[in-house]
Amino acid sequence: QVQLVDSGGGLVQAGGSLRLSCAASGRTLLYAMGWFRQAPGKEREFVAARSWSGGSTYYADSVKGRFTISRDNAKNTAYLQMNSLKPEDTAVYYCAASRKLTTTGEEYNYWGQGTQVTVSS
Repeated sequence: QVQLVDSGGGLVQAGGSLRLSCAASGRTLLYAMGWFRQAPGKEREFVAARSWSGGSTYYADSVKGRFTISRDNAKNTAYLQMNSLKPEDTAVYYCAASRKLTTTGEEYNYWGQGTQVTVSS
């Protein structure tokens, strides 16, 4: 059984940075890791994903060049470094694990509990 625990959210001013962490327990080494977000009144949207080997990464156009997904397989932890944050990045962020690299939330098997990111203008 895989469990994911998100952390690192908070309140930051526009232009600032945050790093989210996703600590995994269980056998996630061969899983792709992804990050999604959901703002109030909006549907969940894909943010970023990385293959288990790190050889492939996907980013939503809205975060490309500002966010970086990474993972430390030795620590069984994935990260989302968020720079140049904008008010429209405000959302609850969720990490997720999937048996294949995908941008589709329905194809992820395990989810973290979410961490709130609030960007003030």
